[in-house]
Amino acid sequence: MVVLPALLASACSTLEGHQLISSGERYEAAPATAPYVLDAGDVLHVQVYGEATIAGDYTVETDGMVDLPLIGRVAAAGKTAADVAADATTRYGAGYLKTPSVTAEVRQYRPFFILGEVALAGQYPYVPGMSAQAAIAVAKGFSPRANQKFVFIRRAGSDHEDAFALTPALRIYPGDTLRVTERYF
Repeated sequence: MVVLPALLASACSTLEGHQLISSGERYEAAPATAPYVLDAGDVLHVQVYGEATIAGDYTVETDGMVDLPLIGRVAAAGKTAADVAADATTRYGAGYLKTPSVTAEVRQYRPFFILGEVALAGQYPYVPGMSAQAAIAVAKGFSPRANQKFVFIRRAGSDHEDAFALTPALRIYPGDTLRVTERYF
């Protein structure tokens, strides 16, 4: 009789050997001045003052580069949009344009992914400051069997996922993969 409750308790656990994280950087409010760091999948809108033919939307490719007219490939991954604009200004000024003025801004953030026990798993556009609960809402909410107490998150480029307590403060990042598991009881 004593063994049965222990077996039931172990069957209810869906943490799959992970330790539940309930504090840390994902639970802290994002600083308003934190610069957004570009990576593959982000779309930049680039403008060069007085050069309408150069203006356009350019995607950061999987190799971290963005291909701009005249100057070719510019490193973007790991940099801010302002860094890319500064690099482009320097390169346009080196023989292509006289005193160029380049601006760049993120037009579209790379997506996040959600799978498991949600109504509509898939790829969705990221919004700065997005919470895990908002991400689940974008995926049309939990399925009837969803575990609503925690979620697994795998950061872009990682092969490891962590279990996080699902609270309104839990933030996601662009490129994250969220996995909502099934509850047993």
